[in-house]
Amino acid sequence: MKKFIIIFLLFISFLAKAQDKIGITDEDYQNSGVEMADKMRSEGKIYVLVSIIGIVLGGILVYVIQTDRKISGLEKKYND
Repeated sequence: MKKFIIIFLLFISFLAKAQDKIGITDEDYQNSGVEMADKMRSEGKIYVLVSIIGIVLGGILVYVIQTDRKISGLEKKYND
């Protein structure tokens, strides 16, 4: 029964489409500006976005380092 469910879900995943294909035109190659980024940069919001991303990534890095230290301490206690 489990195999049939897995096979069924596999076939459904082959049929599912996340997005429709859109053809690439010559205008796509000539587009040199990103409207959203230009607007955010002109309003000064891009710096807020970059700082928030930096804070989140910094928090993840601190968490990983603390977890690594805790695991190293537990490994030392277990080996002794």
